Amino acid sequence: MARPIWTGTLSFGLLNIPVKLMTGERRVDLHFRMLDSRNNAPIRYERVNAETGEEVPWKEIVKAFEYDKGSYVVLEESDIAAASPDHKESVDIDTFVDLEAIGPEFFEKPYVLEPGKKAEKGYVLLREVLKRTGQAGVGRVVIRTREYLAAVVPKDEALMLLILRFAQELVDPADYKLPEGGLEKWKITTREIDMAKQLIESMSSKWEPEDYKDDFRDRLTKVIEDRVKAKNVVRKPAVDEDNLPENAATNVIDFADLLKRSLEKKGGGGSGKPAPAKKAAKKAPAKKATTAKKRTGRKSA
Repeated sequence: MARPIWTGTLSFGLLNIPVKLMTGERRVDLHFRMLDSRNNAPIRYERVNAETGEEVPWKEIVKAFEYDKGSYVVLEESDIAAASPDHKESVDIDTFVDLEAIGPEFFEKPYVLEPGKKAEKGYVLLREVLKRTGQAGVGRVVIRTREYLAAVVPKDEALMLLILRFAQELVDPADYKLPEGGLEKWKITTREIDMAKQLIESMSSKWEPEDYKDDFRDRLTKVIEDRVKAKNVVRKPAVDEDNLPENAATNVIDFADLLKRSLEKKGGGGSGKPAPAKKAAKKAPAKKATTAKKRTGRKSA
């Protein structure tokens, strides 16, 4: 069962409707991993200092804005928190507008609003009134610390929350080279117009979104399945945990994983929580770290 992104309220005027914000789309993209063609090992990206070439641990990374080429201003977490919106877990409707007045270029991403417990009456009230008036509620919503412009619209039995683009995010079509003028300037005849209308009418049908599928994804999935059946696959070699190389921990994530597995083998960290891994990292024998440093020829993370 899908989990809500957050549970809060949908408010307009003095009316507050408890709702759950649910995702309204499903990602079906095929994801690929990049391998080294020489031994089919996965390629890993590292955080490297551009000047020293050394890997940078997460705890040493800060956020900065490049205000000029090569010039940065560092932002603290408190700076970002101060700019974050105050109203969270809520959809605050500021105004109602005609839904048809919102151009298609503004719509970006769909969500579904699910009514909270004992909130069905207010939910249905807003849904049905929006259907009768043909309007949409426009306001702001915070999703994962970022504030968005959004429209609340009815869709069958649901209230949909559609993320909208701000006007500043859109490019004015006038910035491009477009043909100006009407039919007369381009010498388009009445016969050509009538024939074009007849062609459109002959190709017209009812909008059935289920009729359209991602054919490329289906074909590519078939290719992958055929490759797997033909045994043309690359399998990751089994890891012998008793003979792990001392230089296996090359970044923070691998280091924590290795410590966790080591603790589990010794019966000291079977809970799987990250805290014991950090504690073990501080008590790791200095001798082993020195040996790893000599073998790798680089400073340990």
